[in-house]
Amino acid sequence: MSQEKKAIKKINEHGVLLVFPILNAKEPRSLWSELYPRTQMRWEWNENGDDKVMALWALMKRLSENREVIYSKWYQGRATFFSRDVFTALLCLIQQQNSVEQTLSRTSRTLLEILENDSPLSTKQLKKMAELQGRDNEAEYNRSLKKLFLKQLVVAFGEVHDGAFPSLAVGATRILYEDIWTAAKKMSPQIAQKTVDHFLPNTTKTRRCFDKIQASISN
Repeated sequence: MSQEKKAIKKINEHGVLLVFPILNAKEPRSLWSELYPRTQMRWEWNENGDDKVMALWALMKRLSENREVIYSKWYQGRATFFSRDVFTALLCLIQQQNSVEQTLSRTSRTLLEILENDSPLSTKQLKKMAELQGRDNEAEYNRSLKKLFLKQLVVAFGEVHDGAFPSLAVGATRILYEDIWTAAKKMSPQIAQKTVDHFLPNTTKTRRCFDKIQASISN
């Protein structure tokens, strides 16, 4: 089995996985810990660095454009993969909150509107279209985009080479995953909740993260 297929299998098995562990903690679960169990991760990008870190980074980029799983900047803004079933269930429960888009800031709504007209876009393209270029706008851009990721309204999708370094491409969920968006609209909230309870039990950090997101929408 290829590493890519193995990774997809692990994501589907657990429903949600970070790409890299946080300080080598067991939770939240990560692709690193699933693919390289009992191996401490050392974040070193030099000749002494672990080849497995670079290999997983490359795998992450390939998987981000693989429609069998969904790539996002979700848990604490970190690279996170979802299975299609879990992402659909989470989106269903979020969509039950009719005020979800009303809770967005003006900047978040602007970014979402741009992406719903043209997706995916690189960071450079999106900043330019939203008139958020420059260091002074960096915090506002990051904060506003983070809200869209947390509420499942946007996803990450590959990279765009539009500068010295590749730029993360971002797209509206409604555009890039129209089938999932439609399925979430049609899904029974009871079934969605059952799926979330199974893959994100109440004792997990990922569940607490999602509960906070729901609370921020309903309040």
